[in-house]
Amino acid sequence: MPYSGIVKYHVKLSFDVDGLVEKADIIGAIFGQTEGLLGPEMNLNELQKVSKVGRIEVNTTTTTNQTKGDALIPMSTDINTAALIAAAIESIDKVGPFQAAFKLEAIEDVRSAKKKEIVDRAREIVQKWSTKTISEGDEMLKDVSEVTSTGKLTTFGKEKLACGSGVFDSPWIILVEGRADVINLLRAGFDNALAIEGAKIDESIKSLCESKSKVVAFLDGDRAGGFILKELKSMVRIDVVHRAPEDVEVEELTPMQIVEILKDTAEDMKKETTKPRLQDPKDEPIANVAKKVYPDLNESLEAVALDEELNEVFKVPVSEVVGKLSPGSGIKYLVLDGIITQRLIDSAKQAGIECVIGHRMANLKSADGLTLKTFTELGIA
Repeated sequence: MPYSGIVKYHVKLSFDVDGLVEKADIIGAIFGQTEGLLGPEMNLNELQKVSKVGRIEVNTTTTTNQTKGDALIPMSTDINTAALIAAAIESIDKVGPFQAAFKLEAIEDVRSAKKKEIVDRAREIVQKWSTKTISEGDEMLKDVSEVTSTGKLTTFGKEKLACGSGVFDSPWIILVEGRADVINLLRAGFDNALAIEGAKIDESIKSLCESKSKVVAFLDGDRAGGFILKELKSMVRIDVVHRAPEDVEVEELTPMQIVEILKDTAEDMKKETTKPRLQDPKDEPIANVAKKVYPDLNESLEAVALDEELNEVFKVPVSEVVGKLSPGSGIKYLVLDGIITQRLIDSAKQAGIECVIGHRMANLKSADGLTLKTFTELGIA
């Protein structure tokens, strides 16, 4: 019968029979010759019925007049019962008409083997998990490092003034008193701080500030900070002034306090830097033309044609503009709330138009000498 119990022990025996027998003969001898030896409660047939003994597996090898092999009996009894049954099987001296000898080789604790498998598997899981955790930890450290290393401490000018590496490229600058202040602002995520290093303002600072769109003074909240502020204002243009709380130095502030103090200025600068800018100063005359019509033209899906005096020649839907273009119309500028296409360029050239302005350009083969501009390039949108 199929075995459905939980195996605790494997009883392993070897046997030697002085004759040729089959596996069924070995199994029959095990059941038949142990029956009644240990009482009805230890009868193998009865133990199988209650799933205490599993299916007996037998392997045999035969020679001319001898059969040898081994038997494995899975058992879910206690160890004492398993030992008694093993001893009973060892008492078998015949298989059929032939002399036989059975010998116990081992009683294996299956649970111990399972425990070893569990421990080995647990070690494997721990090893994989540790590797994964270390890898994830490295990634987390890398992410944090990237955030905290957006700027580095460096120097500026002949005087080697301490500053953040963003001072050179940032559109705005934060003037602080000393090196420790620069380091503290770096911790807070601001890499555009420059230390003035004392009350006397270096000339190189003045030149740098002139190149920035906004100059911020962030000074200590003590009396000395007030004196330095006066000196700064006499030397450079100061757009915004921030002070640490009274009697507190900037280097003593926490990163969170620094962010809180500078957040409004930082937000204003973020908005300013995202505003459209005229990309080429030479295009300013064209930009002025576009600015004149853009407010009424934007999101209208229309096109407006202007002559040299900026008088309106016509205003039509973009879908009709090509049909309106003709030679000798006196159009100099064509401004449209749409895409500049090759078909439009070809028609504009035939009409003698000099400049076409739109939101963006399609994949163009040739501009044919026309001036083509987008509202973004002109700093309008």
